[in-house]
Amino acid sequence: MNLVFTGFMGTGKSNTGKIISEKLKMSFFDTDDLVEKKSGFSISDIFKKFGEANFRKMEAETIKEVSEKDSVVISCGGGAVLNPANIANLRKKGIIINLYALAEVIYDRLKDENNRPLLRCEKPLVEIKKLLDFRKSVYADCDFSFDTDGLTAVEVADKVLNNDVIKRLLL
Repeated sequence: MNLVFTGFMGTGKSNTGKIISEKLKMSFFDTDDLVEKKSGFSISDIFKKFGEANFRKMEAETIKEVSEKDSVVISCGGGAVLNPANIANLRKKGIIINLYALAEVIYDRLKDENNRPLLRCEKPLVEIKKLLDFRKSVYADCDFSFDTDGLTAVEVADKVLNNDVIKRLLL
């Protein structure tokens, strides 16, 4: 059984996934990191040089590959859920766990970062709200959902691992 983390950027998918993978002694894969390693470019550079559509194609190929592994923790980029094939591949061997936070919390977490191509705009908080609204239904297509507002990644990991249904699934 794979544990798959989805959610908007800044909700804690990568940090939470790493902590959980260590606690469960499972391998961890971050799809954004894998795309960067495979392509030799940062996500920002991929967006700039090749466009979002090409990034999404690379992301889908990466998700297809990593979703075939067994007993791993996978953190997906925030927009990965926009492609139904990604979710279908991830569901074959995994449970989908969505992490979410309020737009203002996300903005506060990301405001000092320069490597978020979708937030390079005049009003990033407005853009976050717009993207969250647009993606709301695809983020809702998950097996479990956890609010990360005001929590550290360790606290979120504990919340996930203390969920009775998830505990039973991992046995």
